Amino acid sequence: MNAPARNEEFAESIPAGVYAETVLSVQHYTDRLFRFRMTRPAGFRFRSGEFAMIGLMVEGKPIYRAYSIASPSWDEELEFFSIKVPDGPLTSHLQKIQPGDIVLMRKKPTGTLVLDALTPGKRLYMFSTGTGIAPFASLIRDPETYEKFEEVILTHTCREVAELKYGLDLVEEIRNDEMLGEIVGDKLRLYSTVTRDDYPFQGRITDLIANGKLFADLGVPAFDPAVDRGMICGSAAMLKDTKELLEKAGLVEGANNKPGEFVIERAFVG
Repeated sequence: MNAPARNEEFAESIPAGVYAETVLSVQHYTDRLFRFRMTRPAGFRFRSGEFAMIGLMVEGKPIYRAYSIASPSWDEELEFFSIKVPDGPLTSHLQKIQPGDIVLMRKKPTGTLVLDALTPGKRLYMFSTGTGIAPFASLIRDPETYEKFEEVILTHTCREVAELKYGLDLVEEIRNDEMLGEIVGDKLRLYSTVTRDDYPFQGRITDLIANGKLFADLGVPAFDPAVDRGMICGSAAMLKDTKELLEKAGLVEGANNKPGEFVIERAFVG
């Protein structure tokens, strides 16, 4: 099987203990990025920021990868933001899905990018590269985020300007949403940077933190463990470097069982 199947084609081959959900919409941003929305199982519960194992039946076998759920916990549908890997065992097939196709999802979500893993603070930074923005797409649409923090700063770094569109559209949707817009107000700030194209803000986010430009551009003080909290999701190098910068500033990494001042998601899509 070289392309996703329709309901009737593999209803009988769906593994036990797995949800089989219907694709509702697909939007391609670039030749490397796309998002899709699918039905949400009636009994499926998750915390905003968590990820799930989603997959497809390929040549009669299920193939899964970890994907952050980009929709908030209150949403009636599930949204995912994905890269396209030409030879990827899953994404080479997933990028071809169309409305009506079936996507598999294991029943237990998990992840560390959840509000419960952070100690109370005033300013929440969400550092992302590429599709690492997905869990934050969930969190910035969750009213609880704004109940717990006075200011939410989402940084999104990509190679090209076109790759920023998902995040830019998302923030615009929030501002234009009657309910969410009122809750969010002016608490949410998006700081987008690119590393290859001309753009008002350029460079790797770690360089912009290290040289102080991030703080100067935003008009905020340098990291302070007393008020600042962080979440990190992106490439392996970015995770490592951002973690070091936060620790250098005195912030301590947390987890679900031991909340701290910043958390990292180490699940990858491929």
